[in-house]
Amino acid sequence: MTGTVTAADEVLGLFPPGSRLDADGTLVVDGCRLDDVAARFGTPAIVVSEGALRRRARDYLTAFRSRWPRTDVAFASKSFPCTAVQRIMAQEGLHLDVAGGGEIVGAVRSGADPATLVLHGNAKTDEELDLAMQHGVGLVVVDNFDDIDRLERLVPVGRRQACLVRVIPGVEATTHASQATGHAGSKFGLAPDDARAAIRRIERSRALRLDGVHTHVGSQLLAVDQLAAAVAPIAALGEFDTYDLGGGLGVRYTYGQRAPSLDEYAETMVARARALLPAGSRLIVEPGRSMVAEAACTVYRVTTVKRGEIVHVAVDGGMGDNLEVSLTGQRFEATIVDRVGGGETVTVVGRHCESGDQLVDGVALQGPVVGDLLAVPVTGAYTYTMSNQYNGARRVPVVFVDGGRARLVVRRDTWDDLFCRDVSAES
Repeated sequence: MTGTVTAADEVLGLFPPGSRLDADGTLVVDGCRLDDVAARFGTPAIVVSEGALRRRARDYLTAFRSRWPRTDVAFASKSFPCTAVQRIMAQEGLHLDVAGGGEIVGAVRSGADPATLVLHGNAKTDEELDLAMQHGVGLVVVDNFDDIDRLERLVPVGRRQACLVRVIPGVEATTHASQATGHAGSKFGLAPDDARAAIRRIERSRALRLDGVHTHVGSQLLAVDQLAAAVAPIAALGEFDTYDLGGGLGVRYTYGQRAPSLDEYAETMVARARALLPAGSRLIVEPGRSMVAEAACTVYRVTTVKRGEIVHVAVDGGMGDNLEVSLTGQRFEATIVDRVGGGETVTVVGRHCESGDQLVDGVALQGPVVGDLLAVPVTGAYTYTMSNQYNGARRVPVVFVDGGRARLVVRRDTWDDLFCRDVSAES
């Protein structure tokens, strides 16, 4: 981009790479006009650039393998646990990080090789571990001693299950408290002394095979040094075949925010690995948010404009399709789809019966009126994950766009879906 940066340029910079304005000023993502997508699939809808997903997966592999050839990138499915997304990641050569039975089943349905799955969880159940054994999940991350007890009971006779031990690195992450995982006292993983005991126990086990160690600092981290600080605590535990460095790289949600580039992240992590880990060992990284967030946006229809001391622009979605605002205080931006950038300062709110159902506080929109389409960028991570049916809302569809073609990969709930789990309509 050269010359003066306009308000429209600022907005476009948050949408999937390659997004542009059509001749009439309408926002186009991966060759598809968002008004056409809304007309065909309705609103709200999560619109995902398939090309952006694939490029990001390839870029991750290149960034790490060019620096440390024996690296596997495992997509953190929890960030967007949609079968179509998991399928793309597997097609592009990524492994899948799964947390729970549903993510195991989804990964298998996506066509991923079960041997490339990495199973996480601080409270794994017998049922989930049974699923992992049935499908042949490649790696189980041991989070506690009860995991070892269960696995030794459930691993089929004659098999040995490959494991990593999750270690609390003692790193205080600069992020929302609910997204920090590597601090002392975290519910995830084992303190170093306990990790050593778990390692010794697995090494003696006839049912388990110790491949290495795992660590994770947190999510939405914008300081790569904090992510790299977790390498030393796991290096101190000894030499292993595999070191899983977790994920957590943050993304840019707002105009004034800066996120580290993928190359900055890879260079920092690999430099620390070169200094502290055995040459030739296997690295695993587990990107989630930084893999999918910027590939998607959510399109809404404006239902009400209430003008008073504050201008409230209400849309037909909200915390049913984006819990990130009320859960973690995440800031988003927004724009009218055919009048991009600039305008009056308003607060965009949702349709749900909660004062906390607010999508964006203090955002510039050009003359919003009832019936307008409004788009919120950077919604590829954790919005679909936590979508819900509050106030009888129907969970929203996921639409892939790619080179001017749009296709539905997850349909909108029907009214019947809201009641499909009822055992009987009779009292």
